[in-house]
Amino acid sequence: QVRLAESGGGSVQAGGSLRLSCTASEYTYRRKCMGWFRQAPGKEREGVASIVTGLASAYYGDSAKGRFTISQDKNTVYLQMNSLKPEDTAMYYCASHFDLSGCRYGGSWWLGNTNSWGQGTQVTVSS
Repeated sequence: QVRLAESGGGSVQAGGSLRLSCTASEYTYRRKCMGWFRQAPGKEREGVASIVTGLASAYYGDSAKGRFTISQDKNTVYLQMNSLKPEDTAMYYCASHFDLSGCRYGGSWWLGNTNSWGQGTQVTVSS
């Protein structure tokens, strides 16, 4: 099982930017579906973005399109978040799975079918 460690959360004002990082415990050439979920208090967990490591295949949820960009460098996946809004406030979790078939938006990965989760990093956006 891959261990994941997130960093980069914090507090910003609306319109600001943050970059989240998720580092896997080991680098492997074996491709994975990696990405980010978020969960705000009292709300359901929501998929944000996913990427197939080693390929340029990235997928976004509706809340992320046009504002967030997911990318990967070796064993680290990044989520660049721009034009942040108060409704982006949530705990952000990194997740990964070796099953690539569910990585496309709406697939099994987006339903939480992952085999590794990070501890989460808090993002707070003030108005």
